[in-house]
Amino acid sequence: MANILVVDDELGIRDLLSEILNDEGHQIELAENAAQARAARSRSRPDLVLLDIWMPDTDGVTLLKEWSSSGLLTMPVIMMSGHATIDTAVEATKIGAMAFLEKPITLQKLLKAVEQGLTKSAGRKPASPPAALLHAVELTLEAAMTGAAMPLPMDLGPQATQSFLLEKPLRDARDEFEKAYFEFHLAKEGGSMTRVAEKTGLERTHLYRKLKQLGVDLTRGKRAA
Repeated sequence: MANILVVDDELGIRDLLSEILNDEGHQIELAENAAQARAARSRSRPDLVLLDIWMPDTDGVTLLKEWSSSGLLTMPVIMMSGHATIDTAVEATKIGAMAFLEKPITLQKLLKAVEQGLTKSAGRKPASPPAALLHAVELTLEAAMTGAAMPLPMDLGPQATQSFLLEKPLRDARDEFEKAYFEFHLAKEGGSMTRVAEKTGLERTHLYRKLKQLGVDLTRGKRAA
């Protein structure tokens, strides 16, 4: 989990980025202009900053220069803009920005840039779910497919004590399998609802309802990761 500062004068973009990154397990602080960004930078020392170029008081490139010249550019900064030229992007990169995202920002590019920025900031590889956890959940799914009652080597929650027997009524067997299926993907994706929605092909609203219906612990995947 990282502390990410999002600086953008458009409310819709701030809300959207905040929702996506919150789903990834990060703590998000929002600023709508350079003045708020300066205060947030001083107060919370973010691990990463998403910085819009065009803002009403001070533009993002000027703020980036300010941080760089005063020794405050100690965190990765990803620039964002829907109207910037190539020269502007090159200038920001020379000052110290690590990446430039053109609006409208795609989900894949956003998550990739954030992951790279946090990896650079931490000086380590991105965390991944323990191999033992993924193997154990795979065994659970294998049991569901074959009808075998297979003991699991570690505590994975409610599904660890279930037997996915084909003799059960179809509705019960299906619910148990679906619960194990979604818990597997939550563990694999570190609890990220955005990525689980992509992997399973469900809209996030439908996915939330489905997980609630099945009684899936939404915090388990993040704890496991």
